Amino acid sequence: MTTARDIMTPDATCIGAQETVLEAAKKMADLGVGALPICGEDNKLKGMLTDRDIVVKVLAAGKDPGQTKAGELAQGEAVTIGADDDAREILRTMTEHQVRRLPVIDGHTLVGIVAQADVARSLPDPQVGDLLEALSS
Repeated sequence: MTTARDIMTPDATCIGAQETVLEAAKKMADLGVGALPICGEDNKLKGMLTDRDIVVKVLAAGKDPGQTKAGELAQGEAVTIGADDDAREILRTMTEHQVRRLPVIDGHTLVGIVAQADVARSLPDPQVGDLLEALSS
């Protein structure tokens, strides 16, 4: 059984909820990623921030990325997956919530991120097609 821990990218780098969106964008560029988990001062996951969020909710809305806090863009409770959940549960969660990236939690600790591509590499071909179709519609 393939688990989230087996396929995740470990050591996810957070952006602090009080850090600016500009700092988040620079961190994304430095790391070569399109999303960062938003973590509070208590190191608990507050949400996910994507490059698309920055463009649509900050730049297109005329907000100043140097003044807008990452935490302002966190929307409700983050959708996560347990480190020991299997690939089918990851697939179900991504499909149900229409997300391409899932923070991986072990207890209350963020231990990694599972992206759509990670799942696609671990599933048999027919399930990969189902995932891509579900997330693209």
